[in-house]
Amino acid sequence: MRSVVLVEGISDKLALETLAVRRGRNLADDGVSIVSLGGAQAIGRFLESLGTQRRHVRLGGLCDAGEEPDFRRALERAGLGSDLTRGAMEQLGFFVCVADLEDELIRALGTEAVEEVVATQGELGSFRTLQKQASWRDRPHAEQLRRFMGSGGRRKIRYAQLLVDALDLALVPRPLDGVLAHV
Repeated sequence: MRSVVLVEGISDKLALETLAVRRGRNLADDGVSIVSLGGAQAIGRFLESLGTQRRHVRLGGLCDAGEEPDFRRALERAGLGSDLTRGAMEQLGFFVCVADLEDELIRALGTEAVEEVVATQGELGSFRTLQKQASWRDRPHAEQLRRFMGSGGRRKIRYAQLLVDALDLALVPRPLDGVLAHV
């Protein structure tokens, strides 16, 4: 049986692919495809496009907490359950990040380790500049790092892979481990 993991964006896809490699899994050999939907709102269209082929595909997914309602509604409309709770979604193979992928990775690594990764990329100065901005100065360190990851072009995509590479495999965020274990 073929498996498909639905994720919101490219950073989620790269994080899961990187984790799979670190865990010694070859997703292609396992028949697993990770599909970046280009936004949570596209999950309904994707599920609809599978049509009757869906019963031959093992589905899983990963989304941010803010997009959980979109995923839930799409799963329900596709006939995969009704009044789905987060636990029921997980039984279907769909996992929710507490806030988002970056939040999960920052919490798993700790802010000091994340800053070390930022330093290896030569961007610690840019991060310090963000920290000095009035709107970010008094915010928690982890929140500042999340904002930094989400700014600057393709930074979010690059850091998804770098942060997963830096993870202690015993401390992988539950949603990432859960979705890969499902497929």
